Amino acid sequence: VQLQASGGGLVQPGGSLGLSCAASGNIFKINTMGWYRQAPGKQRELVASITSRGRTNYADSVKGRFTVSRDDAQNTVYLQMNSLKPEDTAVYYCNAAVLRWGYGPNEYHYWGQGTLVTVSS
Repeated sequence: VQLQASGGGLVQPGGSLGLSCAASGNIFKINTMGWYRQAPGKQRELVASITSRGRTNYADSVKGRFTVSRDDAQNTVYLQMNSLKPEDTAVYYCNAAVLRWGYGPNEYHYWGQGTLVTVSS
């Protein structure tokens, strides 16, 4: 299973940016999908997640500004980021909890390669 993230870049404070992450490979079902980020010198932290039933969870720092969504037909998770702040600057990683064909109910976690988001004027 591979996760391919895209959509990072440079944006001014107050601007918007959208990220996407597509999963491919031996996938029976994807349970929770999510986005994490890691700023220089800091630990990786959860930004937002969404379950297979559409239940979402957000870090307090992004509530009301970021929106996570998914398209199960495309095995893709999205992150729409609005009202961006310089402190949102980080490498963003997608994550997926995957059930694989032929592997029973075991859940496997995969990471995307990371995409850099820079918020700066």
